[in-house]
Amino acid sequence: MIDAFRGMGQRICMPQLSCHSPLGALTISEDDGRIVALDWGWGRDQEETPLLVKVRDLLEKYFDGERVDFRGLPFSPYGTPYRQKIWKAILDIPYGETRTYAEIAAQAGGSARSIGGAMGANPIPVLIPCHRVVGATGLGGYSGLNGVEDKKILLDLEKGD
Repeated sequence: MIDAFRGMGQRICMPQLSCHSPLGALTISEDDGRIVALDWGWGRDQEETPLLVKVRDLLEKYFDGERVDFRGLPFSPYGTPYRQKIWKAILDIPYGETRTYAEIAAQAGGSARSIGGAMGANPIPVLIPCHRVVGATGLGGYSGLNGVEDKKILLDLEKGD
């Protein structure tokens, strides 16, 4: 569990569950029945809540090459209202497809640069598929542990390569 503090010194504990992936170990965190984070690395404490087990199982299917739609999961990413609007927009990018930063900016508002900032701050990568947002002339960046290499792995996985 992640120990954290919420307002006025109130301590909360968030259940976590880790899994193996082609990107390395990933840890999913839940708060109040909603997914709030996906981090690189193995979490210290492991708790199998029904939601975390469901997400872990979906991730395993995804990394096995199955088409998985994560949009029905209860997400609650911490971020500004603008960033949440962007993350909601990228959830609608279909599996195996990409959009440019400029296309997302035209759809959701802002600039390609502000979209890049929202992608870099995405607390739930892979599940909220910021890897599907690319530059007009190349892949752009990626906030994964191995940077653009992780983005390439995810995009190749979705293309069936």
